[in-house]
Amino acid sequence: MPRLELQNPETATGERKEILSQIHKAFGTTPNMFKAIANSTPALKMMWSAFGALGSGKLGAKLGEQIAVAVANANRCDYCLAAHTALGKGAGLTIETMSEAQVGRSSDPKAQAALTFALKLVQERANLSPDDISALKKAGYSEEEIAEILAHVALNIFTNYTNVAFDVPVDFPKVALR
Repeated sequence: MPRLELQNPETATGERKEILSQIHKAFGTTPNMFKAIANSTPALKMMWSAFGALGSGKLGAKLGEQIAVAVANANRCDYCLAAHTALGKGAGLTIETMSEAQVGRSSDPKAQAALTFALKLVQERANLSPDDISALKKAGYSEEEIAEILAHVALNIFTNYTNVAFDVPVDFPKVALR
């Protein structure tokens, strides 16, 4: 049972209702994570706008979803692992690619560099060395893309913490943590 009430999009009002309607339109349903964070309209607005901003970024949906499953696995977030595995498949990634990304691996050297960096951000709480940034630049990432990788990690930490802290029921096909 969730630790916060899941807000009902049908009875929501004002800006909260508008945002939940946008989410429902985007997903064809309103995922439980958004219903939980909707207890605070500013928190809901922040989360949804961050998804929108990063969705139009340089990295693209495929790498964004790979980063998301790696961060979810590192943070032991069943909800985000399930959701982003499904979204990754929807973006055209194979289940094998998503499974490898979950543990920070990719057969693509450029994606591998991003996953290594993302997991280091999580595991080391952003205590990086100049070599960590240099490795991304050598892999072909611009400074804009490096900043965007960090933003993906930050958003996923927010969503991971939302789901773990509030014990949000998973409403996507379950995926085992590794």
